[in-house]
Amino acid sequence: MSADAAAPPSGSVSDTAPTTTWNGGPFAVPNVSGTAGTVNCGAPQLCDDYALKVSVPAGYDAGHRLRIDVKWPDSAADFDLYVLDANGREVAAAASSADPETVLLPAVTASYTVRVVPYAPLGDSFRGTASLVANPVDPPPSSAVPPTYGSSSAPDGIKDAHNAGEPSIGVDRATGAAMFQAYTSTLKVTYNSAGTATWQDKSANAADGCPQGSITSLDPILFTDPSTHRTFESQLAGKTALTCYTDDDGGTWTPTGGSGVNSGVDHQTIGGGPFAAGGPGAVSSYRNAVYYCSQDIADASCAVSRDGGLAYGPAVPMYSLLDCGGLHGHVKVAPDGTVYVPNKGCGGNQAVAVSEDNGLTWAVRKNPSSTPGDSDPSVGIGAGGTVYMGYQNSDGTAHVAVSHDRGKTWLYDQNVGAPLGVKNIVFPAVTAGDDSRAAFAFLGTTTGGNYQDTNNFHGVWHLYVATTYDGGQSWVTVDATPTDPVQRGSICTGGTTCGKDRNLLDFIDVTLDARGRVLVAYADGCTGTCATGGAQNYDALASIARQSSGSTLYGAYDAVTGAGTRSPREAGQ
Repeated sequence: MSADAAAPPSGSVSDTAPTTTWNGGPFAVPNVSGTAGTVNCGAPQLCDDYALKVSVPAGYDAGHRLRIDVKWPDSAADFDLYVLDANGREVAAAASSADPETVLLPAVTASYTVRVVPYAPLGDSFRGTASLVANPVDPPPSSAVPPTYGSSSAPDGIKDAHNAGEPSIGVDRATGAAMFQAYTSTLKVTYNSAGTATWQDKSANAADGCPQGSITSLDPILFTDPSTHRTFESQLAGKTALTCYTDDDGGTWTPTGGSGVNSGVDHQTIGGGPFAAGGPGAVSSYRNAVYYCSQDIADASCAVSRDGGLAYGPAVPMYSLLDCGGLHGHVKVAPDGTVYVPNKGCGGNQAVAVSEDNGLTWAVRKNPSSTPGDSDPSVGIGAGGTVYMGYQNSDGTAHVAVSHDRGKTWLYDQNVGAPLGVKNIVFPAVTAGDDSRAAFAFLGTTTGGNYQDTNNFHGVWHLYVATTYDGGQSWVTVDATPTDPVQRGSICTGGTTCGKDRNLLDFIDVTLDARGRVLVAYADGCTGTCATGGAQNYDALASIARQSSGSTLYGAYDAVTGAGTRSPREAGQ
């Protein structure tokens, strides 16, 4: 592949001269060849190549890493960043809509080609910077007793049991039933006193009151309000959604208007919680607000329902592409009514879009310690309003940070996968209980490198859960599926351009029950002989990992022995 040379065409960094810069452009012709797989460079679709040499002493990578940034003046433009080794093999990429694009690599002696692709240049130029930077110092891991988890999966007789990519989960805390969404199927999962799961199909359809249910979907989502016990199942249908709710765990369903106007065409999410006191529009016929958020071409918007999700007001933009990339994570509502929607790329950082007035206005608040990732971040909110944001950093690692002021500042940012040697993660999912307790679930592998390289990446992925009991100052991380891999080989997060390694789709989900047990919904992509060492079979089996021992996210239950045992206070619910 041919490419133009940067100005200057080459440079170097070392332990004594740790920074180099270069420029490229201007570019007029977009190069979108990467959406079909391998980037092609050649007229008229140009690329820009910079030869980078790294020279450092042995062992330097123990305390340092190589950071490469590419940024440009017009935030409406978009450039993508790829790093190739001396053999021309891609070792890292940042191809989101973030500005700047950033990659992080081990600080070892090596020669690279830094390739910048003008995805949507708009006549703009770029500036590149390569630097050797010190690794952040993480605090010691938690000394808490690690919790354990047991997994169950939907039986083969259930529709969509093996079509459960990007599942979502909620728990009806009045009945204890877990509600699990897999494509157009809504599944009810109940547990007996021994923790054994029973799965039932409770999908919304015409026979039980929801004629638009179980028909078609561009994206599925489910949300259970923990205080009202109402569960919503929604299927994206372009600029609207096919949505119904149930107040009896799927026995009957009620159709709704689905979304606000003008809604986005992608990545919808539903959430809910209390109205902000004194905020506009807090008068409601239903106890809690319900929010429907989605991404459109030039912005992302959120609409609020004040009648329990039957109808929504007009959608209000949360941000534009001048602020953040379009895709976002799941909406969460704090006990005081503050609304949060996380985003993986906002001007070189990950951030939360925040509304403190019941969805009328929004502000983007960045975590300055973060760099953009490939997977959507997630937030969990404690009983006192503490916000925990879990995210995939640009080097693939599992990071989490804490805010006590609605995202204005962030504390304790740290890599919670490091104690177990986790080098790559996807699909962050966070929940919280008491204000000082939260859990961060993700799929992770101890293999480094480009996990989207179908031919060359051979990592084994498991489900991990990190838990804090001290407000995010320290975390204890466990492998929740130690004997059952979730995937072998690559996982693609590139959307519809992916191959069969997108079997898990785009996210997992996490919640907690009335006693604070953590439940993680995930699709098991490695089943049958794959689970015992055979070839990857690219399954997507509906699965839940449920906490079976250890302290839960509600300290009131710490005196109860075993997370799988029902307490007297909980009995009869």
